[in-house]
Amino acid sequence: MAKKVKVQRRKIAPTAKECFFCKEKKTPSYMDVSVLQRYMTERGKIVGAVRSGVCALHQRRLASAIKHARHLALLPFVAQD
Repeated sequence: MAKKVKVQRRKIAPTAKECFFCKEKKTPSYMDVSVLQRYMTERGKIVGAVRSGVCALHQRRLASAIKHARHLALLPFVAQD
């Protein structure tokens, strides 16, 4: 009989209670590079809504804004080593 191995789950970092964009009453824009960088990891990945604390509507718009900024070379696609 093979032994069953317990899988350890990663703990998710605590998030903000309110959406940043709802609280500030603004929408994500590709021109606000400093704001967009807060929702990306150091390797250039888009952070999920669970970790970032952004509501579903703004998470979709945020992802589109980041992709638009990448296309215009305002943000990198990958981190430089």
